[in-house]
Formats: sequence, structure tokens, C-alpha cells
Amino acid sequence: MTWNPQRPSPMSYHRYQSFDQRVEVPLTERAWPGRRLGRAPLWVSVDLRDGNQALAEPMDTPRKRRLFDLLVRMGFKEIEVGYPSASQTDFDFVRHLAESDAVPDDVTLVVFTAARRDLIERTFASVEGLPRTVVHLYTATAPVWREVVLGRARPEVRALITDAAEHMARLGTAATRFQFSPEVFNLTEPDFVLEVCDGLTELWDASPDRPVIHNLPATVEIATPNVYADQIEYMHRHLARRESVILSVHPHNDRGTGVACAELAVLAGAQRVEGCLFGNGERTGNVDLVTLAMNLYAQGVDPMLDFSDIDAVRETVEACNRLPVHPRHPYGGELVYTAFSGTHQDAISKGLAHQRPDEPWRVPYLPIDPADVGRSYEAVIRVNSQSGKGGIAHLLHTHYGLDLPVRLRADFAAVVQAATDGSGHEATPQDLWRLFQATYLETPAMAWSTAEVAPDEHRFTCELGEGSGNGPLSALVDALRGAGIDVDILHFAEHAAVAGPDSPAIAYAECRVAGATWWGAGQDGSVLTASVRAVLSAVTRARRGGRTTGPSVR
Repeated sequence: MTWNPQRPSPMSYHRYQSFDQRVEVPLTERAWPGRRLGRAPLWVSVDLRDGNQALAEPMDTPRKRRLFDLLVRMGFKEIEVGYPSASQTDFDFVRHLAESDAVPDDVTLVVFTAARRDLIERTFASVEGLPRTVVHLYTATAPVWREVVLGRARPEVRALITDAAEHMARLGTAATRFQFSPEVFNLTEPDFVLEVCDGLTELWDASPDRPVIHNLPATVEIATPNVYADQIEYMHRHLARRESVILSVHPHNDRGTGVACAELAVLAGAQRVEGCLFGNGERTGNVDLVTLAMNLYAQGVDPMLDFSDIDAVRETVEACNRLPVHPRHPYGGELVYTAFSGTHQDAISKGLAHQRPDEPWRVPYLPIDPADVGRSYEAVIRVNSQSGKGGIAHLLHTHYGLDLPVRLRADFAAVVQAATDGSGHEATPQDLWRLFQATYLETPAMAWSTAEVAPDEHRFTCELGEGSGNGPLSALVDALRGAGIDVDILHFAEHAAVAGPDSPAIAYAECRVAGATWWGAGQDGSVLTASVRAVLSAVTRARRGGRTTGPSVR
């Protein structure tokens, strides 16, 4: 046997080229590998523009305002708030900020525009009255984009950019600063980027007290992070009037190395980083500012952003984006301070016992103290320790594909504790599944139907009566209330089951019934049916006082 017994794959890897075959970086000596990160860059949130464009349901003004207020509270001093010429919603939100007291004196708003005169004029109209703005101009510059998308050669692209920049200069005021992004910078010839950027630095008459921002995006990641660092260092060394330029980066995450690209880019001379909280963005997302900032924090560097209540940050982002944050997300995920392994639990417990408040943090498996971000390791592990050595949630997920919401885990842990107290035996995965079925999934059969009678108006009909609402579940709640059952849905989640039960879909509902909180679950081939059953399960459990007639653990 050779040292590498792997066989060639059947995949068509020959269709793709390495980065070196497309763009050559004229950098033979580099300084960035010997540097260390010692301070935070200028952070710029693009959640409200780039992140918003990546949403299946773009944010409306209330959601945008809620996220904007969070960004301000966290300490962001530059916030890209929209693409005003792209939609009326974005234009209206910028006007909302301009006409309200939402923008603190030390916060600068950034607005985004393509290189077209009518779009530029619309953009400037949106920021009228704002005391500080950055108008962000972009144009794709890479060869494939020039040839396939724009249909223009290098001189024509430069002329397009120059004409747009001149128009911006005419419309700008003393309160306006300018930013340029050569989109797909990392696939563009370095000499062309330098030519265009230096031309704009001169045209906009950049100075140290009114610098121009040159933002160099890795719009599509196509190389290892060290290559991006080389590109940034080349620009850092060769940009004209460097003291009058803020060098900014905007990495994406197509290769899964967006954070590494940003960190190495800062080592290479970048002063400013654009990204999104928890990495939302087109395709695989923009660079994750939470991870970037907390990586600095874990190295003893002030991140210049406030993550002391990271759960509140995550919950706001999830509500505004309507996208979940992965439970294993670094620093902010629900499970990052939870250990299911007994050896991990033992090492962490011993580390916490030895840790002294006046000493540097040194606890195995925990790079930071969870309390620093408002989390409690003990609070999370307590539920798992009550539910068996392997962890209730872990076993149900591994063997049956269930992804229990956090509060349901605690609720079910109490059920398991009651079932195991008498026997003293450890619950097997089969025991847990049977107990879960008996507790949450066994609901009385009830004939029902639902229909959308008008846009956003649903009618629910069952044996208890009829109800209406803007969705099937709200119509169900209305029908239950009509039957004298006071119900509010506090939390709802659903997913496809990975394995185990016959049904491919399972839903969970946390409901307040007559002033008390109850969990229910439902499973079915239909997500809607599973959802209805979950609510009815919670109601049924409330009406019988939570009594379970299921099997005991032996």
C-alpha cells in the first residue's frame, strides 16, 4: 500500500483553472506573513444593502430600522444602508433615516450606486439633508465581466467609471465622501485596478482630511487567502497618495475562507472591512463580522464593537433576515458552549474550577469566557446532564433526525428526568424516541381543512369551528379562540426529518394556553399538517395538564 491510497474522482475538475492561470500578482516579496493583528479595522456593516439583496424576502422599513438601531448600539460608525436607485423600498428607508433622528452625530451612512448618471442622481436625491454620507460607486472590472456582461474593453470601462465619478463630483457637497469598488477586484489585472483607482483619487481630489475609499472586493472567492493578501499588499504599496486613501476590503465566502481572507488582508495593509453580522450575503455569504471581531477579542484586542449580549444580536438578526444562525456558529451559535462529550465536560469543569478572576483566561475547549458574551456554559450543560450522558438533543438528532428548539430541550429534559428517576437506568435512543412520541406527538384525531380565500387571508375549519387569519396557523388559533381556548403561538420551528420516523417533516410549537406555556410537536408528510398537529398537541397537553401515558424507561 502506498502512503496515499486515494483514487481519482470521476468529477470534471479539468474544466477549471487555477488562479495563477488567470491573474498574476506582481509581488515577489511580502511583509504580511510576519505581522500580527494588534487593533481592529474600521468596521462597515453592509447588512442593510448587500445582505438585504441576498434575502428571499428583502427587509421592509420596520425590519431595516430595527437592524439599523442594533448596529448603532453595537458601535458601528459606518453603515451601508441601501441601494436607493434599485428599489423604492431602499429609497424610502434612506429618506426615513434622513428625516428622523435615527442617525447619531458620529455615524456615517453609505449608499450604493452603479456607474450610470440617472442612478447616481437618484442616489444623491435619497441622501439630501444628511450631514455625512459616503456615496459608493461600483463597476465590474474583471475580464470575464468586461467581455460577457459589459461588452467593453479596458479603455471603455475606465471611461464609463470616469464619467460616473465626474458626475458624482458635480453633485457632491462638503458633507459627501466618495468610495469606489472595482467589482471582482480579485479577478482583475492589478495594473488596471491601480490605473482606475489612482485616476479616481486624483479626480475626487482626495486628501488626508477627506480621504477617498478604495474598496477591493473578493466578489467571488477563487484562490487561497494568501493570494488575496498578496493582491491587497500590492495595492497598499502602489496606490498613489496613499495617505489620502482608505484601503477597504469586502470578502465573500465562496471557498469558505472569507474570514481568513479578511484577516490576512488587514495584515497586508487594509484599514477597513465590509461585511455582515453572521455572514449573510449572496451565495455563500459576505465575510462574517461577528467571527472577525470576536477573533480579535479572543486574542486580547479590543474589537471596537459590543457583543456583550450576543444572544440579543443573534435574535435581532434572525428576526430581521428571517434566516436562522447555525447552532454551531462561532461565538454566537446556540450550541458553541455546549459539550456532549464526557471528556470535554470533564476538562471544562476542571478548567473552570482552576480559573481565577484576576488571571488570563485558560479553560480547555473554551477560547473565551461565555459570560463575556452573555452566555452561561453551566446553564446549557445542566439540561444535557439531566437528559443522559450523551445528551437528549444529541441522541434524538443523531438517531431520529430531530432538531429540538432550545427551550423544548429543557422541557423534554424534565420529562426524561421524571421517567428515569424511578429506574436509575440510562435512557437509550429508542427510549427517548418512544417517550417523545407519547409526550408530544400523540394528539386526538380531528378533521380539519384550510384554504387561502384571498391574498394573505386564510380560513381554517375544524370540528371546533372556523377561524381566519393571515396564515393557516393564525387562522387555527382564531378557530381555537372561538371555541373558548385561549392560545398564542410563542415559538414555531419545522424541518425535514433526516431518518427514523416514517414522516419526512416534523414541526414544534411553543404555545401559551390559558396563561401557561406548553410545547407540542407534529409529524406528517405535509409540513402544514405537521404544523397544525404541533399546535393541537400543545393545546391537548395543556388541557390534560401535561400527563403522559407513554412508556417508562427500564
